[in-house]
Amino acid sequence: MQVSVESLSNLERRMTVQVPAEKIDDEVENRLKSMVGKVRLDGFRPGKVPLNVIRQRFKSGVYDEVLGEVMQSTFQEAVANEKLRLAGMPEIDPGSPKPGEQLEYTATFEVYPEIELADMSAVELTVPQAEITDADIDKMLDNLRKQQQGWSPVDRAAKEGDQIVIDFEGSIDGEKFEGGTAENMPLVLGEGRMIPGFEEPLVGVKAGDEKTIDVTFPEDYQSKELAGKQAQFAVKVIMVNEVELPEIDEKFVKAFGIEDGSIEKLREDARSNMQRELDQAIAQRIKGQVMDALAEIHDIEVPQAMVKEEISRLREQTAASMGPQADASTLPDDLFENEAKRRVVLGLVIGEIVKVNDIKLDDSKVQAMLQEMAASYQDPQALIQYYRSNPQQMDSLRAAVMEEQVVEWVREQAKTKEEASSFEKIMTPASKQEAA
Repeated sequence: MQVSVESLSNLERRMTVQVPAEKIDDEVENRLKSMVGKVRLDGFRPGKVPLNVIRQRFKSGVYDEVLGEVMQSTFQEAVANEKLRLAGMPEIDPGSPKPGEQLEYTATFEVYPEIELADMSAVELTVPQAEITDADIDKMLDNLRKQQQGWSPVDRAAKEGDQIVIDFEGSIDGEKFEGGTAENMPLVLGEGRMIPGFEEPLVGVKAGDEKTIDVTFPEDYQSKELAGKQAQFAVKVIMVNEVELPEIDEKFVKAFGIEDGSIEKLREDARSNMQRELDQAIAQRIKGQVMDALAEIHDIEVPQAMVKEEISRLREQTAASMGPQADASTLPDDLFENEAKRRVVLGLVIGEIVKVNDIKLDDSKVQAMLQEMAASYQDPQALIQYYRSNPQQMDSLRAAVMEEQVVEWVREQAKTKEEASSFEKIMTPASKQEAA
């Protein structure tokens, strides 16, 4: 076998492989001979089909079969001998092979880039610091109360946060339209459930009031027939309700599985859960900074085969999140290309960090992560058993732990500074902070 490799670009290679005719022809002949005594054909007694008949009838198919196997095996052998690291599947051109002639085929493929790790001491990380205060726990308990809130009628004007129960009938140029009528509909003022301009005039109404509201449907309204149209709504107020929150008493506490109804135990459990959430949020923020830094300080030409594979994965994930009716094929590549490239770069860099620094997976951290994940479930042992009996899930967990170990390694090399913060600020997504 003769092999030559040509560089088409930094990462693309074209390999030409020549295989002697006898390597293929001998194997074809051996397989044809092995069929003697086994082949059944009309006109011949079982096991008595002559070799020349077998050749005539089956040689072409056997040749194609052997050819495919030889190309596969010789390609793998050539890749190993040339010490090439393939990034994706090759495109193979078999040429025009014929029995009795030398096989010459070409394979075009990409290889992994050579990665030179940047100096991690140039990375700067900000580590948020926060403690859970009694006020944080009070706010969390208030949220638990709101989750179980009820409503009680009041004889006063409605204000923001109140629930009003209304009938309404909408019209455009005096004509009713589909979907513009409702009866006994509850509406919490200030939640913004209705189109802009509908709720605001209802602040201050009382039970029994009737009011006509002029509104304009947004230009991007989901119903094209109504988009941009001016409408009138005749509204009748049936009832005004205010929030009724449950007291934090023994009954309230027992609803959260604390059998003795101890408020102090509820506060302890809340603090424990909040601390776990806080630790996870801080870890995620640090990880995000590390990943951003690794992507920024490494300028790597990435194999397009890997980018395409990642685009396909992102497309399928996005389509799945859109519901069963979503068609992944309608989502264009450029929608995912930047994120796909970033993921490929990070995967290559993380892999190189693991290899160069001989970072070994810490199985105790795998078990700790599994225990931490299970702690938030009603039946922790069931989740643990599910993971341990599912190799794919365990592989995913091990990959997550290895990623955490890389983050720890980078953090040890990088410059870090602490930043005073609060539980609420750390737990609030950045997008909501910006909106505020």
